[in-house]
Amino acid sequence: MTPEERKEYNKEWRENNKEKIEEYKKKWSENNKEEIKENKKKYYENNKEKIIEQQKEYQKINKEKIQEYKKKYKQTPLAIKNNRITNWKQKGVKFDDWEALYKHYMSTEICDNCEIELVEGQFGGNKRCLDHDHATGAFRNILCNTCNIRRG
Repeated sequence: MTPEERKEYNKEWRENNKEKIEEYKKKWSENNKEEIKENKKKYYENNKEKIIEQQKEYQKINKEKIQEYKKKYKQTPLAIKNNRITNWKQKGVKFDDWEALYKHYMSTEICDNCEIELVEGQFGGNKRCLDHDHATGAFRNILCNTCNIRRG
């Protein structure tokens, strides 16, 4: 069977067995989450070299496809949020609820110090900045870039 024929066969089988598939998914998702997780972990440990080699081969063959996907993903709101939070963590900011902090950051439109209107971007004196204590990592305010630099 050629890969195209196999693909068509699988597609047809899934169309004809939707109820069976849903029942199977429901059964396994409800009852065996931990068991599935454990089995996946064991499989990975037993086949680590093989899996890594397959991943390398896939990345080698699909280099352009992967680069295009990453380029598109980086422009999504989720990627922008994750990148920003990662950046804050790397700079030493300490916080319990990153989701809430990000929402507060995005909803703040006026500098907490000088009350200038904040803008989104990488450059400019009134770009939005997350101010934190560099010694403790504690979040303090959402400031414009100018006030953030003055505060140190």
